Amino acid sequence: MERIPNITEILINTFNTLIAQFVEFVPRLIGCAIILLVGYLVARGVAIVVKKVLGRVGFDRIGEKLNEISIVKQLKTEIKLSEIVGTVLYYFILLVFLTAATETLGVDAITNMVASIVEFIPHLVAAAIMLQVGIMLADVIKNAVTALCKSFNIASAKLIGNMVFIFFLIITFISALGQIGLETALLESSFNLILGGIVAAFALSYGIASKDVLANMISSIYSRSKYKEGQVVKLDDVRGTITRIDNVSVTIQSEESTTVVPLQLFQSRKVEIFNEPLSNQNP
Repeated sequence: MERIPNITEILINTFNTLIAQFVEFVPRLIGCAIILLVGYLVARGVAIVVKKVLGRVGFDRIGEKLNEISIVKQLKTEIKLSEIVGTVLYYFILLVFLTAATETLGVDAITNMVASIVEFIPHLVAAAIMLQVGIMLADVIKNAVTALCKSFNIASAKLIGNMVFIFFLIITFISALGQIGLETALLESSFNLILGGIVAAFALSYGIASKDVLANMISSIYSRSKYKEGQVVKLDDVRGTITRIDNVSVTIQSEESTTVVPLQLFQSRKVEIFNEPLSNQNP
C-alpha cells in the first residue's frame, strides 16, 4: 500500500526553499541597485562634463552647418552635437553599468539582452557619423552642381542640384543601414533599378528639351576665339556692336535696338566683321 504524502512536510520544505532563495536574492538585488545608482551618477556626470567641454571648444559649429541645410530646415529641428554626444555617452555608460547589474542578479536572459544593446551602440554611433558626413558632403556637391549649371545658363539648375543631393543622401542612408548591421542587398538592387530608369528618362527628356542650349554651349567654345566685345558685326539683317558674350548668346547693340542672338547662329550663318567702330562708319 502506497504511503500518503505528508502535505505538511511538503509545504514546510517549499516554504523553506522560498525563504532560502529570497535570502540569497536580496543581497543581489541590493548590489544591483547600488551598481545602477553609481552608474546613473557616473553617466550623468560624464554627460554634463562632455556637453560643457564640447560646447566651449566650438564642436556645435558643425551642427550649425547642418542646420543651414535645406532638408534640415524643413524638419524644423535644431541639431546641437554637444547635446547629442552627451546623451549618447549617458545611455552608453548607463547600459554598461546595467550589464554589470544584471550579471549580479544572475539572470542570463536579461544580461544577454543588455549586452547586445551595448554592442549595438558603437555601430549606431558610426552610422550616425556616416550619415552626418554624408549629408554635409551631399549639400556641398549640390551647391557646386547648382552653381555650375547656373554658370552655363542651364535651365532647372536648382532641380538638378536637388536631384544630386537626394542621390547622395540615399547612398549615404543605405551605407548607414549597412553599418548598423541591416541587410541592404535588396534595397541597393531596387535603388539601382529605380535610379537607372530615372536617369535614362531624365537624360532623354532633358536632352531633347535642352538641345538648343547645348548647341549654344558647344558653339561658344569655337566662337570665343573669333568674336569679342567691341567688335562691329553683321549677322543677316542685324548690324551693331557686340556688347556682351556669354555661354549661350551674343548681345548686339545697334543705334536702333539691342538684339540677343544665339551663339549657334554664328556657326551656321554668314557673319561680317568690320574693323572700325560703328559710330565711325557710314550707314
